Amino acid sequence: MNKKNEEKQLDWKAFFSGFFLLLCALSLILIAFSLRPVAKWAEYQSSCVEQEMKKSPVEWAVRKCNGRSKVYQVK
Repeated sequence: MNKKNEEKQLDWKAFFSGFFLLLCALSLILIAFSLRPVAKWAEYQSSCVEQEMKKSPVEWAVRKCNGRSKVYQVK
């Protein structure tokens, strides 16, 4: 009778381990999908800065790609 109880206990441990592993995997998938807009924005920023660097210095290109059309002189 003790052997049956031990087998049930091992099955529960395996079930909970599998459940938590599945829960972790689903959480990582949700995080990956929620970060997709940030990745698209970063890709846009990179390509914008590369194009603008042909015309002006890096600092100006970054400011222009961030939405500042005027570049202010730092005093």
